[in-house]
Amino acid sequence: MINPFKSKKGLGRGLSSLIGDSEVNDQKSKISISSIVRNKYQPRKKFDKESLEELTASIRERGIIQPIVVRVSEDEEGKYEIIAGERRWQAAQNAGLHEVPVIIIKADNLKSLEFAIVENVQRKDLNPIEEAEGYKRLIDDFRYDQDKVAKFIGKSRAHISNCLRLLSLPKEVIELIIEEKISQGHAKILVGLENALLLAKKVISKKLSVRQTESLVRLIKNKNVINNKRKDPNILSIEEELSNKIGMRVFVNNKKNNTGTISLEYKAVDQLDRLVEIIKKNY
Repeated sequence: MINPFKSKKGLGRGLSSLIGDSEVNDQKSKISISSIVRNKYQPRKKFDKESLEELTASIRERGIIQPIVVRVSEDEEGKYEIIAGERRWQAAQNAGLHEVPVIIIKADNLKSLEFAIVENVQRKDLNPIEEAEGYKRLIDDFRYDQDKVAKFIGKSRAHISNCLRLLSLPKEVIELIIEEKISQGHAKILVGLENALLLAKKVISKKLSVRQTESLVRLIKNKNVINNKRKDPNILSIEEELSNKIGMRVFVNNKKNNTGTISLEYKAVDQLDRLVEIIKKNY
């Protein structure tokens, strides 16, 4: 069968190439919308409500112009899993359509994930966290390395690495990225900082630009360096030893008369619970 995607112009070079290399099992005019299921490898979790409503109105008036690309589902008998076109599928349901045009291709799990990532990245439909999670899945589930991901997606290795580093941020900061309260530029600056959430909240409340955020972080780091230089090496050693021992950051504030305070920084409730248990058990 002639592959209908060989001459498609609107898919973007990467997606068109992927589909062009795939075997087309069947080109049905239409199938029941209820027989289609979501791509289990779809990295995109959030769809813009306004643009989806606009697409729904367009489909209601003109129908679906570009067929939805599907494969036979491996998990549900008699079902077809979306490869490309989930927005069209959702909008078609909203528009009250009972059938949609599809092209059925042969694709394994890896190809299904590749399709989903390429389609969304090329159209810039993913938020930075969804993009990072897509790359991580290629690495974790299909043994890609960062170089291979970069080559496949058509991005630099530095871009892939920076995306993946966002996943190391605290969950609360990740949520702020997803909710578009802070940008990817802001988030990159916060990676690796112990007070990332506090700084993220300051970025929002003060409406700081990326450049202003960089200056703030630089100021904090310089202040910490100065404070550490002033601190007694013995106190620094105690802080490090205690931090390693209990698994959370320990700060010792020793005054000139050898009195002071010890404070501990926990990042999750389970760390606090563990600290309470240690105290109860030993005192």
